[in-house]
Formats: sequence, C-alpha cells, structure tokens
Amino acid sequence: MRSNALVVYGGAALAALLAGALLALGGGASPVQAGVALWEGMFGSAYAIGSSLNTAAALGLIATGFTVAHRAGLVNVGGEGQLCAGGIAATFAGVSLPDGTPALVALPLALLASFAAGGAWAAIAAWLKVARGTSEVITTLLLNFVGLAMVLLVVHEEGLLRQPVTSSQTLPQSEPLIEGARLPMLGLEGSPATIACLIAAVAAAVVAVLLRRTATGTRLTAVGHSVTAAARLGLPVRRLQFWSLTSAGGLAGTAGGALVATTPFVLAESFSSGYGFAGLVVGLLARGSLAAVGGVALLFGLLASGGMNLQLAAGVPASSVQIVQSLLTIFIAGAVILRRTS
Repeated sequence: MRSNALVVYGGAALAALLAGALLALGGGASPVQAGVALWEGMFGSAYAIGSSLNTAAALGLIATGFTVAHRAGLVNVGGEGQLCAGGIAATFAGVSLPDGTPALVALPLALLASFAAGGAWAAIAAWLKVARGTSEVITTLLLNFVGLAMVLLVVHEEGLLRQPVTSSQTLPQSEPLIEGARLPMLGLEGSPATIACLIAAVAAAVVAVLLRRTATGTRLTAVGHSVTAAARLGLPVRRLQFWSLTSAGGLAGTAGGALVATTPFVLAESFSSGYGFAGLVVGLLARGSLAAVGGVALLFGLLASGGMNLQLAAGVPASSVQIVQSLLTIFIAGAVILRRTS
C-alpha cells in the first residue's frame, strides 16, 4: 500500500513539474535554465533558506490548526481572515507597549494577543456552526474578506494603526513594533530565519500528542467520524466542534502575529500575501499527519523562495510556481479520489 501511495503521489508531482517546464518554455526560458534558477532560489544561499523557513513556519501553524478542526470533521477555510485578525492584534500590542518593555514580556503578549484574536475570529463561525448549523466552510470563507478589509482599514486610518503621516510619501502601514515585540533570529549566519520556526515545530508536536495520546484527541476523532454516534456516546459534540475550530483560528492568528513580528516589523495592507489559503492547501495535502504538515510546509516555503529567484534570474513570472503548486494539489487530490474509487 505504501509503495502504491508513493507511485501515485510521485506521479502527481512529476505531472506538476512537467507543467512547470512547459510554463518556463512559454516564459522564454529553457526548463534547465528555469530549474537552475529555482534551485538557487531555494538552496543557493543562507538567506534564501532562512526566508523559506520563515514562510514554512507561518504555513505550518495554519495547517496545524486546520488539522485540529479537520479531526473534528470541520473544514477551516478561514485561515487568511484569522491570520489578518492575529496580525492586527499583535501589531496593536507591539506598538502600544512602552519602548523599554523587555522581550520576555512584550513578545509573549504580542503572540498571545494574536492567538486570542485569531481564535475569536474563528469563534464567530464556530458559534454559527454549533448554534445554527451554518456551514463553517461558507462562514470561514466569507470572514476572510472581512479580515482583509479590516487590515486595509486599520493601516489607512491615522486614528487606528497607521503611522503618522508626515508627507505624501508616507506609506499606509503601521509604525514598527517595539524592539521587545520582535521575533529573535535563530542565530544562523546570513539567515533571516527567526524562532517562528521553533514555535511552529513546538505547536505541531503538542497538537500531535494531543490528537494521538489524549482523551480529547480520541473524542475529536469520534466526532469527526460520526457526529450522531459521538452524541449517542454522550460526548459534548458541540463543545468539541466549537473549541476545535476556535483553536484552529488561534494558530492561524499566531501565524499572523509571527509575520508582523518579522522584518520589516510593520503591518502593511499586503502582509498576509495569501498565506492563509496556502496554509489550507498544506493542511489538505498533509491529510491529518502533523509530520506531513512540516514537510509540505517546508516544500511550499522553498518553492516560494525559489519562485522569486525564478523571476529575477530566468525572467519567468513567479506566479508560475503558484500555478505548479495549484496543479500539484489538483493532481494529488485527483489521484486520491482515483485510488478510493478503483
């Protein structure tokens, strides 16, 4: 069975790479030239690897939260909006604290604020699900657009989070977070990687233990398999669904906090950059495995870093990498469906 799975997923990956080669040809570069540029962008320098790790950390946090909700039979499509809420809350904490606030106080406060805000944002959809039976797919999806609009509002209004306007060249973004609210570097020479990588790894490990080794994890699994059977067993189905989706939002919000606590340490209107939707894809591809979450998130982080170099060195649009990622998702999903129906 495992060898068959490797063949299926390997074939899907090969098909996606073939599509990427055709896109490179269409962009005026040879597949070899595009491949070299992509490889150098992913592994060519410590800076590229560090950037990939930071991206993977954000995607991993979102995908870990997605896995928690999915274990209870829920699909959290709202990572983008929850990330935005977390970023706003972390920024508010990071610019409101006094400049001399030590990192041991400021950084946990900023990250806790981001977790609470992301959880509160997801709790809206969670309450609608358990109280009204409203599909969480629809509500979390729609709340994404509200979250994105909230970011635009707070960075454009001086009475909210916009930095003081001193000229017509002042960008619509927040003031930089105080020093203590910024994520420390990992200490790797020439690398921008921060401790967000460690936070994401710890979160995934804790969730893995929770889902596999605790009674709560067993209850979530029971609810995910059959809500009716779980209710007959006396499990608090609504409570489990509510807190699983809320926790997923909290982890996505933490990803938003980590993004604003990383260089350039500001909240800007495009800070989310589609991380929420990419994290959703990572969660879907991982299929409930927290180890797979780490691997797929790292792969997507490397591809994102390589895509930027692909555009600079080979003249191929960086969006080609996003197309390959999308095709990879479609091919793998199609392969899984074929395996189940065959």
